[in-house]
Amino acid sequence: MSSNLLFDFRVNKAKKTIHITREFDAELELVWQAWTTPELLDKWWAPKPYHIETRILDLKVGGKWLYAMVSPQGEKTWCKADYKAIDKNKMLSWLDAFCDEDGIENSVKPRSFWTNNFSENKGVTTVNITLTHDKLEDIETMIEMGFKEGITMALENLDQYLEAQFKLRKQNKTGNAARVCSYLNFDGKTEEAFLFYRSVFKTEFLGKGMQRFGDIPVEDGRAAVAPLVEKMILHVQLPITGGHILMGTDAPKEMGFTLRKGNNMHICIEPETREEADRLFNELSAGGKVTMPMADMFFGAYFGEFSDKHGINWMINFQQN
Repeated sequence: MSSNLLFDFRVNKAKKTIHITREFDAELELVWQAWTTPELLDKWWAPKPYHIETRILDLKVGGKWLYAMVSPQGEKTWCKADYKAIDKNKMLSWLDAFCDEDGIENSVKPRSFWTNNFSENKGVTTVNITLTHDKLEDIETMIEMGFKEGITMALENLDQYLEAQFKLRKQNKTGNAARVCSYLNFDGKTEEAFLFYRSVFKTEFLGKGMQRFGDIPVEDGRAAVAPLVEKMILHVQLPITGGHILMGTDAPKEMGFTLRKGNNMHICIEPETREEADRLFNELSAGGKVTMPMADMFFGAYFGEFSDKHGINWMINFQQN
């Protein structure tokens, strides 16, 4: 992320509005996906140490996004966004509210009408956000609740985790030759597990070895990762046998991940071409459950994720080098 990217936060008491301008070093379509795809929103929307769990996201006018803000202790605060206008890659607006798990609104707490406008110039996408309120007291309540700090941290999360993780993958894979990898997620035990695997297979880690969350450069005013997270493993690759690669990462709850048996391992296929990526995705996912359709992602890959009809988890990841 360039140090010249803009972040601006302003309150206009006369108009009862909050204005936020945020630039992203990514193409417009990729930023739009990050705002409209539940799997991505779950990874970045919450300020640390909270995380998001989406229950419903129906992206249409009249639809809603219902999600829980989950504390480190597992306490859930439910919120919703009722979509009012959608113009793909251009504008997204909603009326938010605190609510219960069924979406029934809490009428005591303030609501904000969000208007998010997206634009791109030379590969840099700008999101202009306006929050409009009925009463000045609502803005004052939000500021007292830490809204500025929370939204600042949330907007940094995409850059701080996902972009960094896939940047490391690209550094470690220097060609376009197809390969198949197993991608493993751990609850803080990646280092222990991969040291064990290395001792068994008597091989060495690829690239720069074990990359930790604390290795992520702190730049552009972004906050460093939490102390409990910084020593965890961000990415590691280990060849085992027959040319197969094990990849691994810790999935800390402090960064919005809920690890459980069933989502802790994927078979990751990295085909040689975009066309082969589509073929594999379409044929393997037939009859299964698609969690992320194939799309150009903000981290530079053409990527999709699904469980096949037998319950096996797959990732398809094509990245031009």
